[in-house]
Amino acid sequence: MQRSSRLTRLYIDFDAFFAHVEKQIDPALHGRPVAVTPMPSRYSGVIAACYQAKARGVKRGMKCDEAEALCPDIVFRHARHDVYVKLHHKIIAEVNRFMPVLKTWSIDEVECGVPARTTEAAVILAKQMRRGLAQTIGPIITPSIGLSCNQLLAKIAAEMNKPRGLIVLHPDDLPGRLLEVPLEDVPGIAAGMLPRLARAGVHDMAGLWGLAPKQARAIWGNVQGERLWAELHGYHVKRPETSRSMFGHSRVLSGDWRQRDKARECLILLAAKATRRLRADQFMATKLTVSLKDAEGQRVSHELQFPPARDDFTLLRATRAAFDGCAAKTICRVYAHISVYLHGLKPEGQASGDLFEQAHRAQRKLQYETASDAMDRINARYGGNTVNLGTREEPPGGYAGAKIAFGRVPDIEDFSAAR
Repeated sequence: MQRSSRLTRLYIDFDAFFAHVEKQIDPALHGRPVAVTPMPSRYSGVIAACYQAKARGVKRGMKCDEAEALCPDIVFRHARHDVYVKLHHKIIAEVNRFMPVLKTWSIDEVECGVPARTTEAAVILAKQMRRGLAQTIGPIITPSIGLSCNQLLAKIAAEMNKPRGLIVLHPDDLPGRLLEVPLEDVPGIAAGMLPRLARAGVHDMAGLWGLAPKQARAIWGNVQGERLWAELHGYHVKRPETSRSMFGHSRVLSGDWRQRDKARECLILLAAKATRRLRADQFMATKLTVSLKDAEGQRVSHELQFPPARDDFTLLRATRAAFDGCAAKTICRVYAHISVYLHGLKPEGQASGDLFEQAHRAQRKLQYETASDAMDRINARYGGNTVNLGTREEPPGGYAGAKIAFGRVPDIEDFSAAR
């Protein structure tokens, strides 16, 4: 843990990214309120809205009819994840022209190192980068920028004056403008933490800032509280490296895909995608969990364990069995949401075999892995689902297993496989 006396981190948080990408691409949308939905359906919900729509009360998670009641001239666009990912990579290339990208936190959030030695030089560099993005990417896709001495403070600064903000939280000026930030806007303070802070007499940032490190640790009940305190006070905290724990995908179902057979088919698509990612990162799985939420809101899950596996044949067979295990736990045959997770991971080189495995089973396992690797090579070369197990039909909204999630930006190749 160390404290810097200068600005070392720049954080970019793009403003209403999905919606503004759609407005940038389509000139007919300029000047109009726009919302993005996960699928082309009036019964869908809003996952992103431009600031014109937000000013009229449109929020993320709102149903389309609610949004239209507040904003009758709103235009809905179906999310195009492959377009957003391609543009994301262009943005990263442009940002790297001005300063090194240290980490991509999400499709629209990037952390950079600041090479400038003074505050004035860092601000000038940030403004130059903003102009470069406007020229290369487009003037409608705007970034809000935060500058500080660590990632947390830079992220908070980037969110303080959206859209098109540029805020500096210099370590020598702390707490300063940090006191303006509501507790619920601090990354690391979840909604469930607010009552615990209130019981400890902490109701605002001034109260949080005034805690002693050990007090913060006691409120959180672990070292995370002390780490957050240190970062808010300008220290750079080196966190332990996180390790991969699972590969998985989930899906909200609509239309006839909520019926049992279609839901099962969609789950197989998701499992196949997760299995490809497992192989690409050179892992094997020993557990698989399937979860279903039926139309009545009941959620059931079923877990299977097996010897280390990474091939489509074994893992898709396990997915079918786990789906049937879930279905047997509920009398409802209409499902609203499905998910599949491969876990109990082992690196390929460290996964030991079963000493008592029969020779013919070991040979079959080798054949399955060889065939799966061959399918990966063919699909990588020719794109799409050139070869796969069974017939494939894309569910409504497309992008099965290749949607953007916070903390994960899919590869471009994911979309050729998904579509």
